[in-house]
Amino acid sequence: MTTKNHPNLELVVGGAPGAVLDSTDQPGVAFNARGARKPQNKIEEYKSEKDGLDIIPDIPRFAREGWESLSDADRERLKWAGVFFRRQTPGAFMMRLRMANGITNAAQFRVIAEIGREFGKGFVDITTRQQIQLRWFRIDDVPEIWGRLEAVGLVSLQTGMDNVRNVIGCPAAGITPNELFDASPVALQFTAMLVGNRDYTNLPRKFNVAITGCLENCTHAESQDIALTPAVKQIDGQEVPGFNVGVGGKMGSGGYRPASPLDVFTVPERAAEICGHITMLFRDYGSREARTRARLAFLIDEWGATRFRDELEARAGFLLDTAGKDARTTKKTSHAGALRQKQRGFYYVGLNVPAGRITTTQLSEVARLADSYGNGEIRLTTSQNLIIPNIPDKKVTALTEEPILQELRYDPTEIMRGLVSCTGIDYCHLALIETKELALKTGRYLEQNVNRTKPIAIHWSGCPAGCGNHAVADIGLLGKNIRVDGEVVDAVDVFVGGKAGIEARVPVKVLENVPCDELPEVLARIIPYLKT
Repeated sequence: MTTKNHPNLELVVGGAPGAVLDSTDQPGVAFNARGARKPQNKIEEYKSEKDGLDIIPDIPRFAREGWESLSDADRERLKWAGVFFRRQTPGAFMMRLRMANGITNAAQFRVIAEIGREFGKGFVDITTRQQIQLRWFRIDDVPEIWGRLEAVGLVSLQTGMDNVRNVIGCPAAGITPNELFDASPVALQFTAMLVGNRDYTNLPRKFNVAITGCLENCTHAESQDIALTPAVKQIDGQEVPGFNVGVGGKMGSGGYRPASPLDVFTVPERAAEICGHITMLFRDYGSREARTRARLAFLIDEWGATRFRDELEARAGFLLDTAGKDARTTKKTSHAGALRQKQRGFYYVGLNVPAGRITTTQLSEVARLADSYGNGEIRLTTSQNLIIPNIPDKKVTALTEEPILQELRYDPTEIMRGLVSCTGIDYCHLALIETKELALKTGRYLEQNVNRTKPIAIHWSGCPAGCGNHAVADIGLLGKNIRVDGEVVDAVDVFVGGKAGIEARVPVKVLENVPCDELPEVLARIIPYLKT
């Protein structure tokens, strides 16, 4: 009998009493010490029946039969194709696009704008993973949308469920003078390894990866399952640039856990391979029982970093170098503003997209600016903003005077510059409160009522999954519902001091159950006392 994902590996059925079957023999199926199959959660059962990518040939049938024909298993498997059923909008779906390192271009923006206008409601969302989410299309629109995306080099594959999600990196990679080296080729290489590859489609849970050479902590790397961060190491008498490796960071499933240093240094040429080996260790040994305890963090807690490192070295088949010297500073940047590139005579301009929601008209205008002032390239940031790079210095002033920059400002206030919001209850069934409008309303109040000259990051998460990265913000807001005088109202818990980077730390909860209609005034009283 062969395994589904690995037809060249034989699965021994039966065996000696008490034998333990290695999970590498059959990824996705766990056995206890007596050789009996352990109980699995619902998602694991779906995966054992059919690989997530096998849903793709079923799309034309769904288009004919309508969204009501989708079973619960089909709705989950569609996420492997990057297509998401939304309970709040029955029949209207969401699609998440893969944009490794946040690198995109004007041609892609124009197609995304066209899709948003024709099949949606005139807007899309930029996520904290440097990608775009399309909304409001029907299941029968998917083949047409995919065709248009493919024509400009975009895909939606494996952007949900138990896959390696969009690989994030410094949005100014290759252009900022404040980087050890351009790490974006590694992010692109690892992405090419995993997209469409069934070795990577049956992980125990979602898997987040950050690969960055930026010295200014712009990616929240320590919140990721794999964190490759810039470092230097003396090898054979020479200082070699590369990455230190951290593992087991997370936001949800019990809260923020900064990634554990693995005491591993890798050169860029081997970095994608190392990421692959770490991912496979998670696939083969990560828990597949309770999904709330199925992240890599729990395997690291169980094994310890030393054992995990030993297993990684054995799988890699070569001796791993010990960690190098962390090259990062304590500074944090959003890459907003008109900033000099490392290329002489060029600037990049970071534009603020309030709460990450951008209209199709604005998308088209950004595409025009990228072509008219730059070389057509556009970058997305983990702060839900965007960058237009490669602008000759003589064109910068004209760009900043474009009317669209009154909406997408290159010089936002320090309040709006660091404002981040998850999707919220309007389109996410996990969220407990509406977030984006609340974030904008609160931000505008603070702009008018707080005299702030230092950057401040205010992040909103609508539920404990933490998609707004609230735990690594100066002020983190976690949505919840409370009762006030017998009525259920939207509220938040308030956290302060969370941080990723070289001084990563878990935030402190300072207030609980703050009703959202009181929040702007509460934050206005807190902010003057914050040290950021």
